[in-house]
Parts: sequence; structure tokens; C-alpha cells
Amino acid sequence: MTSSSFNHGWTVGPKTSIYAALQGASSDATEVTLPHDAQFALERSPSAGEGPHNGYFPSGAFTYAKRFDVPESYRTKRVSIEFQGAYRDAVVFVNDVFAAQRPNGYSTFTVDLDPFLRYGETNTVTVDVRAHEDSRWYTGSGLHRDVVLHVRELVHLVPNGVRVTTPDVDEERAVVEVATDVRNASLSTSTLALRTGLRAPGGADVAVDVAPVTLRAGEVVTVRQRLYVDSPVRWDVEDPALYTVTSALEDVLDVVDTAETRFGIRTLQLDPRRGLRLNGRTVKLRGACIHHDNGLLGAAAVGAAEERRVRILKEAGFNAVRSSHNPISQAMLDACDRLGMLVVDELTDVWTVSKSSHDYSLAFPEWWERDVEAMVAKDYNHPSVIMYSIGNENPENGDGLAGQWGRALAEKVRALDETRYVTNGVNGFVAALAEVAEMMQAHAAAAAAAEDQGVNGAMNAGDFMNQVSASPQVTAKTAEAFSVLDVAGMNYGDARYAMDRDLYPNRIILGTETFPSHIAVNWGLVEEFDHVLGDFTWTGWDYLGEAGAGRITYLEDGEQPTFEAGFPWLTAWTGDVDVTGHRRPVSYYRETVFGLRDEPYIAVQRPENHGRPSFAGQWAWSDTVGGWSWPDAVGKETTVEVYSTAEEVELELNGRSLGRRPAGRAHAFLATFEVVVEPGTLVAIARDAGSERGRTVLRSATGDTVLTAWAEDTRIGTDSAALAFVPIELRDAAGSLVHAADRRVHVLVEGPANLVAVGSGRPDQRERFDSGTSETYDGRALAIVRPTGPGTITVTVAAEGLAPVTVTVRVEAEERSTDAPGATAGSSRPAPMPTATTPA
Repeated sequence: MTSSSFNHGWTVGPKTSIYAALQGASSDATEVTLPHDAQFALERSPSAGEGPHNGYFPSGAFTYAKRFDVPESYRTKRVSIEFQGAYRDAVVFVNDVFAAQRPNGYSTFTVDLDPFLRYGETNTVTVDVRAHEDSRWYTGSGLHRDVVLHVRELVHLVPNGVRVTTPDVDEERAVVEVATDVRNASLSTSTLALRTGLRAPGGADVAVDVAPVTLRAGEVVTVRQRLYVDSPVRWDVEDPALYTVTSALEDVLDVVDTAETRFGIRTLQLDPRRGLRLNGRTVKLRGACIHHDNGLLGAAAVGAAEERRVRILKEAGFNAVRSSHNPISQAMLDACDRLGMLVVDELTDVWTVSKSSHDYSLAFPEWWERDVEAMVAKDYNHPSVIMYSIGNENPENGDGLAGQWGRALAEKVRALDETRYVTNGVNGFVAALAEVAEMMQAHAAAAAAAEDQGVNGAMNAGDFMNQVSASPQVTAKTAEAFSVLDVAGMNYGDARYAMDRDLYPNRIILGTETFPSHIAVNWGLVEEFDHVLGDFTWTGWDYLGEAGAGRITYLEDGEQPTFEAGFPWLTAWTGDVDVTGHRRPVSYYRETVFGLRDEPYIAVQRPENHGRPSFAGQWAWSDTVGGWSWPDAVGKETTVEVYSTAEEVELELNGRSLGRRPAGRAHAFLATFEVVVEPGTLVAIARDAGSERGRTVLRSATGDTVLTAWAEDTRIGTDSAALAFVPIELRDAAGSLVHAADRRVHVLVEGPANLVAVGSGRPDQRERFDSGTSETYDGRALAIVRPTGPGTITVTVAAEGLAPVTVTVRVEAEERSTDAPGATAGSSRPAPMPTATTPA
């Protein structure tokens, strides 16, 4: 048996009709390596697609094609292709004959090729996909996740058919139950032996069991085995220890089929008095909502990019992600397992009520069970997955009859997996729209009459949504929707946390989606109430589409704020981390609130906007930069924010004290200072009871600008999951960031690799990411390189008037098959990235 990557050797082009093809129309196919997003190559424009919802990308339909040789020996095999995500309405043809269809763009599905193959010949598989007004954000379109080819003997282990649970665990031993599906596709009865072993995290064999199995022709049977591990090492967020199940289907003289399945030994417990317990210890979820796109790569879920996102989010203080609002990729699940990130995997954004013109509500009633089955099968062996979310802000939650979808979904999940919990991102505001319409009108009138617009107005809007969620109308409307869940997921409903402790003493709550600016209050509630499991901010990572939802709008000449921004805005600008992986100031604020950061953090509001009338949306953070290089603003006033857990903060500029301000929990961990800009050294000193606890220094950049670049990984693999990330920064000779004098950088790649993207985190940029050039944003940019074979890659970064810089990356062939499902490219330890607050 082999399971190998099917990611190489594809072409993609615009889908053409059969009549256009008859008239000689060309599909203009381009060679690509999967995962790939075809829509991301289209030109954005102010009138394209769904406008700000999908980042001003046009709709599109695309055809992927691959030619592959099928030897005569496959005539006695079973051959299938596993698509881990094809967005959307995928139609698969093998040798021009219809083979399969899958409407959901995020579900894994497998296509049996045997009826269509021509043995001893070159065969063709084509996949048509499309995206058209079907989502509230940028989805991309294409084979955006891995594709795997399975070739098996007639009697074989069913692909992804090994299911592992650990029902009984203590300090002395763990019981490991392994259920393995075996298929007999031959024409006669077969008797074989299934040898199942367990391998510890360090590689030692720790248990084995052999079970005979007899299968009639055409039969699939499940073999169940119980194995025992002494002194088990438990999987945890701090020590994500992974065991491996080795499966070998043996005939008398031969091994017929093999498989390896990674899993973790861990326990989950849930109650309103101790909350969520992982291995007996209460864990509060420091959560990040994330979309599926990878920023500069579009929707392509390349393994190295998925792992990088998890790593950076964990370094930023998060210990959990919510895959809003679709099932998470297998590549990211593998990364979460390895790095110790908990997962709430979400099924869908829509049930039967549409949110876009042509969204998944059109297919949901027919396909929902298969989608649930695919999600649970994908997640089953991953210790990182602790909850399934069955939906997000579905209006059906406010109606007892329509809301029966929630009950059906929850019970379907439980029938497939009893080891995890079920939640749902319920927005009380959405669930009771008709009842709160009058309150909305009253609130809008009050806001229009208020003199104070800007941040206070935005906070009032957020508070109003909370007020609605806590209203008697919403309490009644959502009671049944919450009753079918193990965990009541609440979007923007933190006003319910305290009241529901008394109204529903058995209700366990998770803040499944919250405003970034509410984290100080929300986290205080999470820490105070045992029945509140955690907080998931919108969002941990910036994403494509819903353009400008988190921006600050500077109001000129009576301009009125809108939810989304005009062209050329591209990203939502709601993330703690921008699309290049750079942590924004709000990320350090959140880390401070979580109690994970001792040093104060300095964030400087852009001086050019000081005093301008503005409006901050509910998902916005202050317009700040972690730097003190403002050559065009010398003598002008600006606001300096300092984030600290200490009782008070003192700010010094060039050795002069600018005063002390209270900080810490009692003051939302924030001290602000009005400062006149002058070059030099800005120092924040955190004090408790007069004693210094820590300090942070920002130094103005001086002298010539130096172009810097480095490889996060100096060694990478050759497979389709591998990428090299090259951050680019403008600094002075001493290392201080030059953030107010952006320049255009050009990137050249030599060696066995392609330059796949160059770009910045700027949320309103016009330029493409595949042009080989980009202007920096706040002194930063990022280049992404994809290897094509073993050897040495040379990346040269140049900018006018600056000395170029060269980075080398070694591409090494893997000793093991990292293209196999569940594996990623090997790499060296990432080089440390300079931080915004310690540029010196």
C-alpha cells in the first residue's frame, strides 16, 4: 500500500465551455503545485466580485488537470484520490468521465478511480471549481489543500480508517483502544492478521497486539484492539507528546498493507465548577478565531504556512484556535498536535438561511450529514481537537422549529465521536433580529445625537450588542439552541456570563467570538467565573476580505463611517497578527492582559493623525506602531500608549521624566501619555509599590538606512509542504526600525525554487503579491519561496539607494516521506525575529 502526495504536475486555467473549446478557445493553463488558489491570481478592481466582502476579487471558474501514468499492475489494486479541500462545487472527471462531485469547499472527500482507469496508459484527472458570491469573506478557489493518491492491494486497510481513543488514563497506565477498518475488495474470502503496535514519543515500541480477521468478498469489518501503556506521557499544550499506532495487515508470508497514525494520550473533563480540565488541570482558553487563508498565499493551505501560523499564534500567548467558519485543514491540525494548540473545529457559517447570494445554504440540507462525517473523520485522532462547533451566528437559533437543525447536527456529531464536546457560535443579536429591530433604531438615533463620536461611539455600539444579547428576548429565543450543546458558545455575549450563572446554573459558556478591545474586561470575567471556559478574539490573524472591518476611519468633511472599506482595501485589519506574521501592538496588549508578559510595551499613535476626528469600529485597535522614528513629526504632539500589568508606568524621553500614570488591572493595563515628538530614546518603566519591575526602550533610527533580511528556516525539505519565509526590514546600523520611511524592495531568487509571494501587512495595498516587488509597510515586508528540488536557494533583496542583502537556504531531500498525509517539511529552528519594542 502506498499513500503519496499528488500535489505535483497539475495545470490550472479558466474553465471553458465545450462550445468555446470547439471554436478553438484556449484555457491558458499554467503549471502549478498544490495546494493552490487560482482566484488569488485574478486582478482586483473596485467593481469586482462582492466588493469589500471578498477583498474586491472577481468571481471565477477554473479547471485543474493532471496527467499520470497507470501501470498494468494497478489492475489488481484499488486506486483512489483524496481531496482535502476543493473550493467550491468541485466536479471531478477521470479520463473525461464524471467521477464525483462535492459542493463543500472545505470537506475532505475520496474518489475511487478504478472504474475509469486505462491500465498501461497515461490517464487524466480534471477538477472544475468555482467561486461566485458565495461567502462573506475571501474564500479563494481551487485545490487549496493537499491531494493524496492511495494505491492499495485488494485486501487493505481503509484509508484513514484507524480510530484511536484513550478511554481510561491514570498515572500508572493508559488504555488505548484502536478500531481499524479492513476492506476485502477481492472475489474470495480472506483470513489475515492485523498487527497493531504503539510507539512512544521517543520512538520506543511500548505495546503490540495481533488479531486475526476473516473477511468475506466485498466486506468491510472493524477490528477492535485494546493495548496498554505503562507510565503514559500525556499530550498537553505545554508538552504535546505524540504516540504512533503502527498497523500492519499480514498474510502468512507477506505484509499486505501498513499505516501509521499519530495520536495523543490525554483526558478531557467538563463541568461548571471546574470548567474545562485537560489531564485533570483546569485550562482557560486563550483563543484566536482564524480564517483559512494564508495571507500572501491566498487560500493555499501549504503545510509550512499552516505550521508557521500556529507557531506565531502560540508565541503570542494563544493556546487555542477556532476555525471560523469552516473545518480546519489537516495540515494545520497536524501543526496544532505537534505544537500544543487546542482546536475548536467549526463546520459551517450557514445552515438553511443564506448570508450571501449563492452560499452553501443551497447545498446544506442535502449534504450536511456527509460534511459532519468528513469533519469528524478528519479530526478523530487529533489530540488538539477538544470541541466541534456546529455553526456560526445562524438565525435559525432563534426559532424552535428552525433551530432543530442545531439538535440534528449536535446528535450527528455525538453519534460519530463521544469523546469531545459540542458547541455553536450563537449570536443572540442575530437570533432575535426581529425583536431587537426597535432597540437598534433607538440606539442609532441616540448615537447620532451624541456629541462624542469616535472610539467611545464604537464602544457604545459594542456595548449595545451586549445589551441585546442579555435581554429577556434573547434569553427566551436562544434557550433551546443552547440546551442542545455541551458548551454554550456566545458571540459578543459577554454580558450573559454573570447572569447565566444564576439563570442556568448548569450552563457552561465559551466566548466563541469577542471584540478585541474588550479583552481586559472579558478576561477578567473568564478568570472570575469557573463556568466560563475562555475567550476567542476576532481575530488572532488578519485575513483577506471583509475589508477594513477593523480599521479606524478618519472622518473628513462630514464623512460617515461604514462597516467595510472602499477599494483598494484588501484585509479585514482585525488581527492581532498581520497577514505577514508580524505581531501588531494589540497582540502585546493581549499578552499583557493574559498575564504572560512582564515587560511593558510601548505603542505610539501615528503623529500625522493626532487630533483628527475619527471613528473606530468595534473590531478596531488604536492606530499605533511599536517604534519611535518619526522624522517628519518632530515637534508635533502624539499619544503614547504603554501596556503593563504593573501598578504604574513612568515614561522617560531622552532622560527626562514625562510623568507617571497608573496601569495594571484596575486601569485596563493601559497608561497613556501626550508626548511631543523628538528624536532619541523613549523608555517605559513599570513599577509596583515604587520598585521597578521592568522597562522597555525604543530608540529613534539615525544615520543611513540598512536593508535587512533573514531566513526563518535555513534548512527546508523538498516536498510540497515546504516554504522558506524571508522577513525584510528597514533598520539603522544599530538595529532601530525605520518605520516611517517605507521603500520599494525587489526580490530575486536563484536556485531550485520559485518566488511565490512578496508583500507587506498593509491592509489597503493595491499591488499584487506575485510581482516580485513590494513597498514595505511600517518598515517591513515578507518574501515567500517554494522549493522545486534539492540544492541551495539564494534570495537577494534590493532597494534603491541601499546595499542589497543575500540570504541562503539549503533544500534537503527528506529521509522520510514528508509528502505522505499528516507529515510536514523538516526545517531548522527558526531564527529569532527582532521585536518592535526592543529594536536595539
